[in-house]
Amino acid sequence: MTIFSLYIFDRHCDCIYYQDWNRTRPLRAPSTTNFKPGVHRLAPAQPSQTAGTRESIFSSGFSSGGIGTGITKAGNAMGSGAGASQRGLPFDEEAKLVYGVVLSLRNMVKKLSGRDEPLTSYSTPHYKLHLYETLTGYRFVLLSDPSSDSLRFVLRQLYTGAFLEYVVRNPLIDMDSRTEGIDNDQFRSAVDRHMKSLSVFS
Repeated sequence: MTIFSLYIFDRHCDCIYYQDWNRTRPLRAPSTTNFKPGVHRLAPAQPSQTAGTRESIFSSGFSSGGIGTGITKAGNAMGSGAGASQRGLPFDEEAKLVYGVVLSLRNMVKKLSGRDEPLTSYSTPHYKLHLYETLTGYRFVLLSDPSSDSLRFVLRQLYTGAFLEYVVRNPLIDMDSRTEGIDNDQFRSAVDRHMKSLSVFS
């Protein structure tokens, strides 16, 4: 079992933090116009930067990936040239796709159950998505190996531990910023240590 990546979304539906570990398809940098500093350690892609880009876990290589597959194929169809589908999505588009899948599934669960039941996870043959939502509107999304048990408790530990300590209580971080993400080396290191200490991490 292994852990692929972590996303944190704020109440404005923006991705404010991203980190990956055992990602099999490397991340493609976002375009310069959609670059939000502090979310991840990638520099924005230049207009001429096409060679050596990295694919998303949601790219067309996962043909039986369930819910994300149809959306991804449609997104790849908008790319230009024959190689567009092989390059995968830029980071900003991938983050929107992850949030869109979470939001759609939450609405579906609510309508099917008739109650406000929380979505905690879903799995495909290639990955498992774990979700933890806070009362303040933050959503922690973790992608892991499909054979892993629920890791929602890990996301809750991140929120009550490192997130509150290094982000919420940090006066230098604007918690309601629409222009930049969480650019905090202490938080990034704490998340990395926490994930690597888990028995499921490999």
